[in-house]
Amino acid sequence: MAQAVISGPMVAFMRGDYSGGYMYGEGTYIGLNNSTYKGGWKLNLKHGRGLQTYPNGDIFEGFWMQGEIQGHGRYTWANGDTYVGSMKNGVMSGKGIFTWKNGDSFEGNWLDGVMHGHGVYTWKDCGYYEGTWTRGVKDGKGTFYPKCREILVPHELYVDALRKRGALPGVGIQNHGSRILHSSSFDMADVMASRNQDSAVISSIRSLTFEKTRSKNVSLERRWSLGAAIEKFIGRETHQTAIQSCENKAASNFPILEREYMQGVLISEVVVDRTFSNSFRKVSRCQKKMVEDIKKPGQTIIKGHRSYDLMISLQLGIRYTVGKITPIQRREVRASDYGARASFWMNFPKNGSRLTPSHHADDFKWKDYCPMVFRNLREMFKIDAADYMISICGSDALRELSSPGKSGSVFFLSQDDRFMIKTLRKSEVQVLLRMLPEYYYHVRTYENTLITKFFGLHRVKPSSGQKFHFVVMGNMFCTELRIHRRFDLKGSSLGRSTDKIKIDENTTLKDLDLNYSFYVDPSWRETLLKQIETDSTFLRNHAIMDYSLLLGVHYRAPQNLRTQASFNPTIVPDRLTVLSEEGALEEDAMNCSEGLVLVQRASNQNDVVIGPHIRGARLRSSSSFEEVDLLLPGTARLQIQLGINMPARAEQTTKEDDSDSFGQVYDVVLYLGIIDILQEYNLRKKIEHTYKSIQYNSLSISVVEPNIYSERFLNFIRTIFPESS
Repeated sequence: MAQAVISGPMVAFMRGDYSGGYMYGEGTYIGLNNSTYKGGWKLNLKHGRGLQTYPNGDIFEGFWMQGEIQGHGRYTWANGDTYVGSMKNGVMSGKGIFTWKNGDSFEGNWLDGVMHGHGVYTWKDCGYYEGTWTRGVKDGKGTFYPKCREILVPHELYVDALRKRGALPGVGIQNHGSRILHSSSFDMADVMASRNQDSAVISSIRSLTFEKTRSKNVSLERRWSLGAAIEKFIGRETHQTAIQSCENKAASNFPILEREYMQGVLISEVVVDRTFSNSFRKVSRCQKKMVEDIKKPGQTIIKGHRSYDLMISLQLGIRYTVGKITPIQRREVRASDYGARASFWMNFPKNGSRLTPSHHADDFKWKDYCPMVFRNLREMFKIDAADYMISICGSDALRELSSPGKSGSVFFLSQDDRFMIKTLRKSEVQVLLRMLPEYYYHVRTYENTLITKFFGLHRVKPSSGQKFHFVVMGNMFCTELRIHRRFDLKGSSLGRSTDKIKIDENTTLKDLDLNYSFYVDPSWRETLLKQIETDSTFLRNHAIMDYSLLLGVHYRAPQNLRTQASFNPTIVPDRLTVLSEEGALEEDAMNCSEGLVLVQRASNQNDVVIGPHIRGARLRSSSSFEEVDLLLPGTARLQIQLGINMPARAEQTTKEDDSDSFGQVYDVVLYLGIIDILQEYNLRKKIEHTYKSIQYNSLSISVVEPNIYSERFLNFIRTIFPESS
């Protein structure tokens, strides 16, 4: 072995031990691009411990094997990020700690450059999360600890035990002084390796570049930061106070949360420690009282219920579907995303599999139709994937509703009332799949459309039992206000009255039960009728009939439905007056508990209650030509859009033979949309039409040809919403 110094046009400088014409031992290399390496060599390849400095300013100090970074080491990026731990083939693999320049860090297991396995993920300012990751995203159960909460002793011992077992990096590699703990809601990072050939003699040099990709498919977790979590539990105002308390170290009352993720999507969250502030407990009691005051429709599905297994199956399937499609980069819908070939299926054995968890239901097969199309539809209506999963697949059970129609469909409602799930006949599934491309175009083109919002189409096939097709839809009656009356309106008269003697808020009334006319702002009426006509034309072009206008009515003062206007017809306004916010508050102080007040659009949108799955423009008042909000003194400030939070004046219509009766007038808020849009005018319906036409007036029956149905439907809607006199 001898010492040698080499320089030339291909190599700036080489000096070290040589044996048999190769660098073998300790040596120093300086490339023409100012990259340097000082350390061990073997057969002209970096081998053993060495220090590498890259042209872009990155530095690696650690072990090499045959020219590749292999083993323990420290990699420091030029931007200040560092990694200390095991590496394989030039990328982070094994146990290690990654620290971002802003102070955030991850301590745990890595695979091919991404977090994989058990770990602790810490925010510098917001606490940490201890759990498991799969290919860079949180997957499975874990615990979230806010910054200003003390670490529980059992958890401290648990983390230490993990280190001793080797599940987490040992204390030895934490040479930066402080223990690294991490709560993840951070975008995952990609570590990419690239080769740089410095000379024909020296082997290729691996350089690492680290990029934080802030793509939408992982931004789901961002909403579950400490701030969002606290706001979810204690409200916005209380949250601000809590943050100040945390910063001042004067209080440690943030909740510890147990979370469960599936492929990066938060599906459940449970509060472990409920030591909240007094303000939170006050808000909780108030909200609990409000919830208890409202009787939710439907029956909660518990173990032993006839639909329990079906509920478990669809929740597992939707978790899998959303978890599978969410990480995929968002793109425009293609022709290949439609049709039978765009669907996929998955087996869910009771004992679980490599891709599916164990469960208490029977074995079943899950089929998902056109997942990319429905994923884009959900995003189009601003539905966050994490919220979607929690609403349908969270720890709360679904509720089963009694079917108001003759179809025999089973309806499920999420506990937060945001989504409705309906079983479909196979013929309805075929209609939806056939019209789906045009449906997607229609809802994208007409952002104020009133037709049903579809968010997913699936099938469950138990190992012993029949297939169930079902569709996930938006619930139009998910609102801060109580729906006191609901109507299903088709425009026909035969059989269109309820046969129930006792009518309550959950009873669905029909055409002949409606004895009101609704007066809305003239410009709103024009927009409403135009949109209903556009939607009806779309359905008519697809040979759809038997659809309905679902109308929900909230009475402003249900305990005393008659307003002052009903006693003096001369003061009934043609339209609501738009007041300034100060004027509205002044009138509220005087006595406005029974009325509806329009105010100019709020500058701070946090003060406005926005309905679920909202799209489209706000409505403008005819009197002021400005966008307005609906102010319900003592209740809320609501954003007005077509079919959502629409204030109106309801006049009770009188019977022709009752000339002495006086039509009462009510202040109401309306919610409406077009439902049941999957019934095609097929051969079976044509036969039904012929049969009923012999027995009854052909214009009174519901089953008629789509053109006639559309025209009759529109005429009926115009009578419900007459022009202001």
